[in-house]
Amino acid sequence: MKVPVCVIVGAGPGNGAAFARQFSRAGYHVALLARRREPLDALAAEIADARAYPCDATDPGDTERVFAAIRRDLGEPQTLIYNASSREFGDLDATSPDGFECAWRVNAYGLLLAAQQVVPAMRAAGQGNIIVIGATASLKGAAGFVAFGAAKAAQRSLAQSLARQLGPQGIHVSYVIIDAVVDLPGARAMLPEAPDSFFAKPADIAESVFFLARQPRSAWTFELDLRPFGERW
Repeated sequence: MKVPVCVIVGAGPGNGAAFARQFSRAGYHVALLARRREPLDALAAEIADARAYPCDATDPGDTERVFAAIRRDLGEPQTLIYNASSREFGDLDATSPDGFECAWRVNAYGLLLAAQQVVPAMRAAGQGNIIVIGATASLKGAAGFVAFGAAKAAQRSLAQSLARQLGPQGIHVSYVIIDAVVDLPGARAMLPEAPDSFFAKPADIAESVFFLARQPRSAWTFELDLRPFGERW
């Protein structure tokens, strides 16, 4: 019996690491993708059946090379989690054209490249999962999120297009809106007075993401909102 393969694009600390641990515990081989090798190697060393693949998700050639290596080393991916994101924040006056384009490339263009790498085998198998990690900014653009909001909206629209095309072929595409501050040391340091209930814990987010990967086809979710109960919405 073949071991299933999960690819995580954007395998940094927090959510990316939590996804890797969740799928590894479930018996998956896990491919960890991010730009920097050192943190990837350290994370892969902590997780059973995980391998590190440094990758620029916005580079077509690099993406093609890395996915070819994953297929060679681990096999065809059954699940793709697209967790890559940008930190291009600012209002109209603070947003440069280059920053605006960079946010789009990381959030939307990179998703396109990764999806094109995994869909052929999923289509041939008649099954597969593409799970995109989004944000509230995909639905409403705040004044200080000009580049980020536009990029996340493009990402959500792309995910919806993929879901409508690929669903009849057995491929489940879902979009996770994280409406929360994720519980990371940096976030805690910036918000020292915030109660524990204010933060969304990566391990809890990972459980919901894993649930999407195992949903029966007759009741698939496209869009899933995740937030702590104290979050205003």
